Amino acid sequence: QVQLVESGGGLVQAGGSLRLSCAASRSIFSFNFLGWYRQAPEKQRELVAAIRTGGTTNYADSVKGRFTITKDNAKNTVYLQMNSLKAEDTAVYYCSAGRLYSAEYWGQGTQVTVSS
Repeated sequence: QVQLVESGGGLVQAGGSLRLSCAASRSIFSFNFLGWYRQAPEKQRELVAAIRTGGTTNYADSVKGRFTITKDNAKNTVYLQMNSLKAEDTAVYYCSAGRLYSAEYWGQGTQVTVSS
């Protein structure tokens, strides 16, 4: 079991940046899958970015070139750097972790609102 707590969300103007943090209650080294999902109103949950144990990353096409996922094993923290934010990035962002291929544990979410 692990608890995940997101922070860093808020209100930002279009073109601005935010950095989301996901603090885990224990070591994240044992999780092969670490990722960020988002869900906008009336839309399906979407995988935004993921990072694996070896450092391999994946991004949704809509955020490629703008978002970067990183992790700091020593701090048990996963980050999502979001640049050049657009109104369509507005959503609740969820941190997730999984032992193998997909998410098993979830944070409570943090709201990101981008005003145009």
